[in-house]
Amino acid sequence: MISVFLGYWGVDRFMLGQTGAGIGKLLTGGGCGIWWLIDIFNITNLTKKYNWDRLQMWL
Repeated sequence: MISVFLGYWGVDRFMLGQTGAGIGKLLTGGGCGIWWLIDIFNITNLTKKYNWDRLQMWL
């Protein structure tokens, strides 16, 4: 939901620890909406990978 409502400003990328991509989305307005639209579909895979990596760190 964060990606849908706040992803246009890169908040979703900041939350995943991808500061560079977050700044890029913030400065370009989500790549004029194109980057934001693509991320709506890709963010689930990125989130699963991020959570898996965090789980592996704890184990």
